[in-house]
Amino acid sequence: MSTSSALLKRISPQEALSRATRPLPPIPSEVPTILEDIRTRGADAVFEWARRLDGFSGDAFEVPRNRMIAAVEALDPGLRAHLEEAIRRVKAFSEVQKTCFRDFEILQEGVCLGQRIVPMQRAACYAPGGRYPLPSSVIMGVVPARVAGVEEVIVLSPRLHPITLAAAALAGADRVFDLGGVQGIAAAAWGLAGVPRVDLVVGPGNRYVTGAKRLLYGDVGIEFPAGPSELLVIADGTAKPAWIAADLLGQAEHDPDALPMLISFEETLIEAVNEELRRQLAELPPDTPARASLANGFAVVVTDEAEAMVLAEALAPEHLELQGPRAEALAAQLRTYGSLFVGEGTAEVFGDYGSGTNHILPTGGAARFTGGVFVGTFLKTLTWQRITHEGQRQQAFQAIALAEAEGLAAHAASARMRLSI
Repeated sequence: MSTSSALLKRISPQEALSRATRPLPPIPSEVPTILEDIRTRGADAVFEWARRLDGFSGDAFEVPRNRMIAAVEALDPGLRAHLEEAIRRVKAFSEVQKTCFRDFEILQEGVCLGQRIVPMQRAACYAPGGRYPLPSSVIMGVVPARVAGVEEVIVLSPRLHPITLAAAALAGADRVFDLGGVQGIAAAAWGLAGVPRVDLVVGPGNRYVTGAKRLLYGDVGIEFPAGPSELLVIADGTAKPAWIAADLLGQAEHDPDALPMLISFEETLIEAVNEELRRQLAELPPDTPARASLANGFAVVVTDEAEAMVLAEALAPEHLELQGPRAEALAAQLRTYGSLFVGEGTAEVFGDYGSGTNHILPTGGAARFTGGVFVGTFLKTLTWQRITHEGQRQQAFQAIALAEAEGLAAHAASARMRLSI
C-alpha cells in the first residue's frame, strides 16, 4: 500500500512530537450567547433553548420516578444483566479507591492538624443524547458519586433515550432530567427550570457542552474540559493488525474529531493495520464518523522502546493500549495517560463498557496533570487545626517574622496579640 493511500497517515517521530500540544478548541460563539440569554431571562430561556435545539415539548424537565422504574422493567433481561454487571464492577473498583481517602490528625509542638474527607452535597452526571445514547457514561458518573457518598446525584441527558433512563435508575441516580446542551449545564450551575443547583458537573459532551462547562467553571465545578476521544496504540510486530484496527475504529467512531494514533517498531505492522482499517471501515455504516476521524490520526515507526516512551509521554493520550511483549514491557514506566490497557486481549472497549475503571478521561494532553473521573472526584479534603496555649508563642513569633518580611503589618499584629495571652 502506498503512503498516499494509507488511511492512517505515516509521519515522523518529530512531527508526532509537534502534535503533542493540542490546545482546547475555541468555544463556539453560540455558547456565550445562550448563557447570557439564560442569565438574563432564567427558566423561560432554558425551556426556549431546549425546545429550539432538542425538540423538547414538555412542561417539566424532570422525569417522574414511575417512568424511571418503567424504563428498567422494559429492558431486555439480557441487556439489564449486562448493565447491572457493569455497575457492579465499577462500584467494586470505586469502593477500593475510596479506601485510599481517610481522615487523620497529627500533633506537633502544640499544633494539632488534621483533615476530613467529605463528599459533595449534589453532583450532576451528564450523558450525551446526540448521535448515540450513552448509558455507559451514566454508569461512569453516577456510580463513583454514589460510592463517594454524594447526598443527591442527578442525571442530565437531552432527548432522553429509554436505555439511558434505565441505566440512571439502575446506577442509583436520585433524579433524572430530560435536558442537556448549554442550557442543561446552565440550569444545573444556576439552579433553574426545576433543576437543583449542583456543586459539580461531570461527563462527556460535544463542544457546546464542553464550552459551557469551561465558561461556567467557578459557578459550578467540573472534572476537566473533555475534548474528542483519543486512542494511542503502541504495538510490536507480534500484535494482530486486525485487533489494532478494530480498536482504533472503535474510538474513531465517537466523533469526526476523534484522534486515532499508532506507534510501532515495525513498518510492516503499520502497513498491515492500514489494510485492516480499509477492510473494516468498508463494513461500517457509510455515515460513520470514523471515516473522517481517521484523517486526524497518524502512525509512527520508532527505532526502540526509549523513543516510543518519549512519544507516548508527550502525547499524553486519553486511552493507551500496549500490544505485544516489547510494548507491554513499557507499562510500568509510562505515567502520562488517562487509562492504560496492557496486552492485546485488553481492548479499550472493555474499559468503555464496565471492566471497572472509569471511561470519563482527560483529553487534549490534559493527562499530563490530571487523571480521569474517580471516586475522589466527588470528595473534598478539608483541613483543620487547633493550636494549644503552648504552641501559640512559637507560632506567633514565626508568623510575626514572616509577616514583617512580607510587609503585611496587619498579619503581624494579629499574631502579636496572641503573645499577650
